[in-house]
Amino acid sequence: MKKKSLIMFLFSLLQFLLVNSLPPKHSSPKPKPDAEITIMGFVYCDVCSNNSFSKHSYFMSGVEVRIVCRFKAASSTTRETITFSANRTTNEFGLYKVAISSMDCADVDSLASACQASLIGRRNFSGSSCNIPGYRTTTDQVLFKSQRSNSCVYGFNALNFRPFNRDLALCGKK
Repeated sequence: MKKKSLIMFLFSLLQFLLVNSLPPKHSSPKPKPDAEITIMGFVYCDVCSNNSFSKHSYFMSGVEVRIVCRFKAASSTTRETITFSANRTTNEFGLYKVAISSMDCADVDSLASACQASLIGRRNFSGSSCNIPGYRTTTDQVLFKSQRSNSCVYGFNALNFRPFNRDLALCGKK
């Protein structure tokens, strides 16, 4: 159980570092807002089919993921709800993300949120033996808040695919 918690923490930390180090794919002439909420996660190939990232696992690009979030104001005076959904494709690092620039991270403490990420499918099946959905949906997330930029990052547990047949030479017996 401690190993799973450590792996989840390491994935979340890696997500946080990647989101702050990768340049955007398309440059925009608009100035970037001071505050935003970013929702992100990874998809990997679980070569040993045990729902953990091993030395034989690798991150998968070209995987389509659906993200659905609902933010509700946690106030007795209002009943506002913001709901959104987005489909994203993982990049070369197996990372998918969506940024919501219209929401302020300072409000996260007063929001009740529910987000879910789900595997939709893969764009390029050819050449990969890792094509059976494993961990398909997650609602487990870690929240990182930046006080300097007033931004938040919700990091999901990783989703995965696995091969049809488990390679006993690589992974051993169950």
